Amino acid sequence: MFSKILIANRGEIACRVAATAKRMGVRTVAVYSDADRGAKHVAVCDEAVYLGGSAPKDSYLKGDAIIAIAKQTGAEAIHPGYGFLSENADFAQACQDAGIAFIGPSAAAIRAMGGKSESKRLMEAAGVPLIPGYHGDNQDAAFLKEKADNIGYPVLIKASAGGGGKGMRIVEDSNNFSDLLDSCRREAITSFGDDQVLIEKYALKPRHIEIQVFGDSHGNYVHLFERDCSVQRRHQKVLEEAPAPGVDEAMRKAMGDAAINAARAVDYVGAGTVEFIVEQRAGEMSFYFMEMNTRLQVEHPVSEAITGVDLVEWQLLVAAGQALPKTQDELSINGHALEARICAENPDNDFLPATGTLFTYQKPVHSAFNISDVRIDDGVRAGDVISPFYDSMIAKLIVHAPTRAQALAKMDRALAATRIVGLPTNVAFLRYVINTDSFRQPNLDTALIEREADELFNQHRLELSTLVATAIVQQLAAESIAANADSHYKNDPFNRHSGFRAYTDYMRSFSLVYDEKNYIAYISDWHNMFTKPALDSSEDTSCFKLAIKPNTADDITIKDDSLDEVKPDYTGHISYNSSDAHNHILWVDGKRINAQSWEHKESVYVFTDSGRDQIKLIDVMAYAGEDSAAVGSLKSPMPGQVVAFKVAVGDSVKQGEPLAVIEAMKIEHTISAPADGVVAELLFAPGDLVADGDELLRIDAVANEA
Repeated sequence: MFSKILIANRGEIACRVAATAKRMGVRTVAVYSDADRGAKHVAVCDEAVYLGGSAPKDSYLKGDAIIAIAKQTGAEAIHPGYGFLSENADFAQACQDAGIAFIGPSAAAIRAMGGKSESKRLMEAAGVPLIPGYHGDNQDAAFLKEKADNIGYPVLIKASAGGGGKGMRIVEDSNNFSDLLDSCRREAITSFGDDQVLIEKYALKPRHIEIQVFGDSHGNYVHLFERDCSVQRRHQKVLEEAPAPGVDEAMRKAMGDAAINAARAVDYVGAGTVEFIVEQRAGEMSFYFMEMNTRLQVEHPVSEAITGVDLVEWQLLVAAGQALPKTQDELSINGHALEARICAENPDNDFLPATGTLFTYQKPVHSAFNISDVRIDDGVRAGDVISPFYDSMIAKLIVHAPTRAQALAKMDRALAATRIVGLPTNVAFLRYVINTDSFRQPNLDTALIEREADELFNQHRLELSTLVATAIVQQLAAESIAANADSHYKNDPFNRHSGFRAYTDYMRSFSLVYDEKNYIAYISDWHNMFTKPALDSSEDTSCFKLAIKPNTADDITIKDDSLDEVKPDYTGHISYNSSDAHNHILWVDGKRINAQSWEHKESVYVFTDSGRDQIKLIDVMAYAGEDSAAVGSLKSPMPGQVVAFKVAVGDSVKQGEPLAVIEAMKIEHTISAPADGVVAELLFAPGDLVADGDELLRIDAVANEA
C-alpha cells in the first residue's frame, strides 16, 4: 500500500479521499489555489502545497505542476477525485511516465471511453445494448439529417466530446433538425473544442440508471449494483438512489453483466460507472448504453450504503496492485439509500448558481465520509465562502434505511434539520421533490421536475402569521439578552418600564417586506390574568397580541395604543419561549411550533419542521435612539472583484446614486447610496478581490441645517 498520496482536487471529494486514506494509515498531500487558502480540504490533509490562481486553469488543471508537487513531497500516487483532471488521458499518462501511480484507469481506457462515438463502436462490438443511432465519422449535415429521418423522431443530437449536459439538443421533427444541429455544433466547439456529433433515438419517458463497476489488474471484475439518477435539472443530477425502484433481479443481472462487458472491453482497472438510458414503454423497460464515466462518481455514497463497501479504499487497493477484496457472489444489496445534492443556487430563478458566505451552516446529526444512516460529505464550514470559481455544490446528504419509504422519511427529516443562511440554496426544493407524488410512487423519468413544476417552484409553505411572529420573537429575544433583563422575565418584551401603560395597552409596530409585498405588524401586551391562555406551564413563557395588515400609502395613523384602530387582515395571540435569539418554541393560534431563526442582511430567516422562508423586518423603535447622522457603511453583497468606484473621498452623494461596481461570475453589480451623504473613506481599490460582507466604503450623513 502507498505511504503517501497527493489529492489533485478540492472541496468535498478531496476531504472524502483524505478521510479514507487516514483510516488506512496513508498520508495525504493537498493542493490549493488562492481562493482555497483557508479551505477545509487544506486543513484535513497532512500536507498542503500552493498550486496557483483561483481560476481552475491557473491551479487545478495544471497537470505538470501537480506532478512536480507529488515528486517534491514524495507522494507515490495521485488521486484525481472527479472533475478537473480525473478523466484526462494525457494527465494519467504523464503520471505513469513520471513513475507516479494514477488512482484510476489507464490512459488507454480513458481515451477509449472518452469519445462518445468511439465508445459506442466498442460497446457494439462487446455486445452491449445500444440505442438506435448513428455514431460514425461522416459529419455532413445532409447525411446526418437523413440518418435522423431514418431513425425516427424525436432524436437527440449530442456532442461526441460532450458532458455535463452541454452540447445536447432534442429534435422533435425533421423541419427543425438543421437549425438545432447548427446550434449544438456551436455549443460543442465553444465548450469542448470539437464539433463532432452523434445522433440517437430519444427515449420515451427515459430514466437514467447507472451501474457501479470495479476492475483490478488481475483480470477480476464486479459490479456493485445500480443507481437511479433520473431526477435532473438542465441534464444535471439532483437526487440519486440505490437500488433503482422497479428494477427486478433479471434486469439487474442483465445490466450488471453488460456493464462488466463494457469494462472488460477496455481492460478497465479501478472504479467506473457505466451509464444506461432506460426507455419505459407499455410497462416494459429497455436499457441502452449511454456512456462510461472513467472515475469515481459524485453519487458513489449510495452504492457504499447498500453494499457496505468503501469505494475509495478499493480504489487505493487496486491502484497499489492488489486484487479486488470481494467477488460478485460476495456482494449483496442491503436496504435503500438516497443522496441529495445541496447546492448554492436559486431554483426559482432557473437554478442560477449563487455565491456568498455560509453565515449559518447547521447540519442534522450525522457521520462524515463513512457509511451510516445519515451521512454528510462536504468540504466547507460555517463562515466559508462559496466562490464564483468552482462548482456550486455545498454538501451531499446521504441517508440509508431498510426500505425506500423509510429512507424517504429519513431524508425529509434530515433536510428539515439543515440550516443554511447567507446565500440561496436548494434545500427546500429538495424537500418538495421527494414529497411529490411522482417521486414517492415512484413515477420516475428525467422530466419529473418539469412535470411537477407547480409543486416545486415559488413555494411558500409557512403561514405569514408564523413567519411574522418568529421574526418578531427573534428581535425581542435578542433585545432582552442585550439588556441583561432579569432571568425571570428574560423573554418578556413588556417587563421594562418602557412597556408600562396605566390605562391602555403598550403597542409596538414593525414594518415588513415578504414576497415583494409590504406589511405592518403591531404587537401589544397580553398579560391580563383573565385572558392569558394556559398554553404552557413554564413561568418563563411570554405572550403578546399580534395584528398584521398590508402596509399601503393610505394607511390610517394610530392615534392611541389600541389594536382596535388597526383593522388588520390577521389577529392572533402569540405565546413563546426563546432559549436564545435563535431557538424558539411558539404557540400561534394554539398550534405549537419549534422554530429557529437568524437575521442576515436585513432579513430574518425562519426554519420550522414545515419548511423555511425569509422576511425583511424593520422595527422603527429599534432605530429611534441611534445617531441619525450616521448613514453607515456599505458592504459587498457577494464575493467578487472591485471594478470601479464612481465616487471619491469628499464627494457629496444623493440617495440611489451609484457608488461602486462589483463583478462576480462575469456579472456586474452596482452598489448605490442608501441615503444622502458625504464619502468619508474608500476601503478598497479597483481590481481588489472582496469577500461577501466586506465593507467597500463609508459615507457620513449631511448635517441638518439649523
